[in-house]
Amino acid sequence: MARDIILNLAISLDGFICDEDGGFAWISGQGDSQADTADHFDFDAFLASCDTIVMGRKAYEDCFSSLTDAADKQFLVASRTPRRPEGSVVFLAGDVVAEVLARKGQPGKHIWLFGGGELASAFIRADVVDRYIVGILPVIRGRGRRLFQEGLPPAELHLDRCTVADGIPILEYSRRGQ
Repeated sequence: MARDIILNLAISLDGFICDEDGGFAWISGQGDSQADTADHFDFDAFLASCDTIVMGRKAYEDCFSSLTDAADKQFLVASRTPRRPEGSVVFLAGDVVAEVLARKGQPGKHIWLFGGGELASAFIRADVVDRYIVGILPVIRGRGRRLFQEGLPPAELHLDRCTVADGIPILEYSRRGQ
């Protein structure tokens, strides 16, 4: 199986992935299943399809403890400050995109690009994201940190699947022409 780099995260309707302080407390559905589709995104199956999770330092500090179902994964954490590995966590202070691409060429499962926005933009700018899975939350933030930063190159995508659960449409895209 070819390894894909998969950007999978949630955004507000206006494109924010976290609040101004990096918080995620606002991330939730609408509290009912009125608009749910029969088909649902299976996060557990997605997680099982990945053996590597790539995230920025802030996302690591904010979210690592909540990823208890991912204890068997290799974590690659982008950090401007070099640090020693801690168990399954490797801190990358250099060219994170190049390091992940080198690992993509090795045997293994898919690579989950967890975020945050700055790290995701580096991968989008390098045109190496194979698939996008985006949950659009039923909230308008007005401000915070955007997923798609200014100046990214255009990318043509193909909608492969759309599911809805708890008022959250989850859109799954691949690169068009692949």
